[in-house]
Amino acid sequence: MYDVLLRRCALKDTSALLDIALSQGQIVCIEPAIEGSATQEFDVQGKLVTAPFVESHIHLDSAFTAGQPRWNQSGVLFEGIQIWGEYKQTLSLKDVKDRAREVLKQQAAQGVLFVRSHADVSEPKLIALQALLELREEVKDWITLQVVAFPQDGLYGAPQNEALMEESLKLGADVVGGIPHYELTREDGVRSVHRIFELAQQYDRLIDIHCDEIDDEQSRFLEVVSACAIRTGMGSRVTASHTTAFHSYNNAYAFKLMGFLQKSGINFIANPLINITLQGRTDTYPKRRGVTRVKELNAAGLNVSLGHDCVMDPWYSLGTGNMINCAHMAVHVCQMTGRSEIDACFDMVTTNGARTLNLGDSYGIAVGKPANLVVLDATEPFDAIRRQPVATHVFSRGRLLVQTEPAKTQWAAQTSVPVRT
Repeated sequence: MYDVLLRRCALKDTSALLDIALSQGQIVCIEPAIEGSATQEFDVQGKLVTAPFVESHIHLDSAFTAGQPRWNQSGVLFEGIQIWGEYKQTLSLKDVKDRAREVLKQQAAQGVLFVRSHADVSEPKLIALQALLELREEVKDWITLQVVAFPQDGLYGAPQNEALMEESLKLGADVVGGIPHYELTREDGVRSVHRIFELAQQYDRLIDIHCDEIDDEQSRFLEVVSACAIRTGMGSRVTASHTTAFHSYNNAYAFKLMGFLQKSGINFIANPLINITLQGRTDTYPKRRGVTRVKELNAAGLNVSLGHDCVMDPWYSLGTGNMINCAHMAVHVCQMTGRSEIDACFDMVTTNGARTLNLGDSYGIAVGKPANLVVLDATEPFDAIRRQPVATHVFSRGRLLVQTEPAKTQWAAQTSVPVRT
């Protein structure tokens, strides 16, 4: 007797349909036809069963604040920062937790069970951070939340910010964040990267830096991050988010830098929905796309994952938290239209994201792993990205968490549909 038995599952890397049995929160059997019964049994009917989607980069503390205190009329990154700077003066623990929890519920319903969220730690009360740390504990039975201590105004943008960062790590932030391109000077930006690595080593934390999120081809903090990763050997625990200036680097410099990046082994996060919206705003025509070199980084063997980044906040007034939307946008804006490239975009919101979050053996579909599974109304990753279907079943820690019925379309009996000849 199993807890849950899924029949006739299509898995990403297998051609035959398989049964999957879950017991006591773990995957205990994967075979063509499992004998026995279960408390709950589901006939998947050849649908795609995948490991959960991974949200590598989102700002839960600012979600659902679009239009407060005003709308971002220019659409640029820096107006968004100004608007958020005004709104965050009114934050309360309940406000942040309520909005963030609602996003997590939306994400989980769409098969996202691992989330990395940045929390602004530029305010003395650290309300955003404390709210997300409390929420991390409250939701841990059904979703895994990593919290990044993110100095939105710069690690050296105000006298107290460096101390606030260290206090955030003492309070329990999982990841050290940064934003070197928004420091007051390039020298401060370089110094901030070095300090981030020092803190990560001191407190044994991961690193995720908002790096070169700008159209300026002279913004080159990625090379500083890469150098620090090479010298410390921390590459697999280091992530460079956005890196949109990489889009504008001249090819001679980009080619040289790519070799250093391969040597460093750091992770990359692109946010195609947001980057294609925020970047290129100062261009007339031709207008830059602004998304980092996802196609080239992937071809070079570097780990690239995708983030939704924003859900209805001062930087992006749209969004549902659906990671298939991110993969769909990446296919288009990064011109990754080959079949293997489309599959790679699916990996960027699943297995690659798990590597970015350093999930290790706690992620994947194999006997002995935690029973976190998603059933998609699709047959394969290509089909999932093309049609962007719903997650019909989401299993978290071995239990059915969410079940969604796909929409059905029915033609009226009297309708005559003309056939083109």
